[in-house]
This record gives sequence, C-alpha cells and structure tokens, in this order.
Amino acid sequence: MAKEIAGFIKLQIKGGAANPSPPVGPALGSKGVNIMEFCKQFNARTQDKAGKTLPVVITVFADKSFEFIVKTPPVVSQIIEAAKVKGGSAEPNRNRVGSITAEQCRQIASDKMVDMNCFTVESAYKMVAGTARSMGITVKN
Repeated sequence: MAKEIAGFIKLQIKGGAANPSPPVGPALGSKGVNIMEFCKQFNARTQDKAGKTLPVVITVFADKSFEFIVKTPPVVSQIIEAAKVKGGSAEPNRNRVGSITAEQCRQIASDKMVDMNCFTVESAYKMVAGTARSMGITVKN
C-alpha cells in the first residue's frame, strides 16, 4: 500500500554541497525530515555534478520518511556556462553580454528535454533560444 504524502519541498542546491544550513535545514526541519540523512543521500547521489545548481523535489511522507528527485541544472545556468559569462545583461534589449552557437543551444535543449513541457527537440530549442535572448545572449546560427 502506498504511503500517505505529507507534502513536497522544492529546493535548488549545489551538487555535492548540501548541508543543514539555510535553505536546506529550515525547509526540511519544518516538515520533520531528518536533515543529515537527506544531506548524506543528496551529496552521495550528486558527487559527479559538484558545483552545479540542481533543482530537487523532495516528497515527504506522513511517517517523516522522504524520497527525492534530482533534476537537470536550470537552463539559465547551462547558458551562462556555455557562453562563459558571469550573468545575463541588465538591459538585454540594448546590451548583449555574450553568445552561444546553435549547436550549444541544441545540446542544452536535448539535456533539459526531460524536464520541459514540450514534445520535440526543436520546440525545446526554441524555448532555450528565447531564454538566451531574454538574458542578452545571442544565439549564432
């Protein structure tokens, strides 16, 4: 029989660097989850993605046990990494801060496809290209 779900917690944590300090500790503590157990499991599962920001969805059950799903890094952080810039432009319609190739954009789209609400890589590519444009980063064909 399935366990009763008490709630969901959504966080973004650096891979391999979960610790009980905020935001992890207070979010898990309010639901009664064992914070250190989560940190150990998360760090073990994300050692290969150290330093990358990873969204995680934690399902908390009524008996205070938990499961979690680690998703792929956000599109914005992947674009920043591909363009080798510190961040997006303050005025993206006027100032461009960098550029990525269409191939890099397709690679990001195919990586992020499992977390996006689209059915084809082409539509995912358009979403990633739109995000890049809104950050002030040019997609070169």
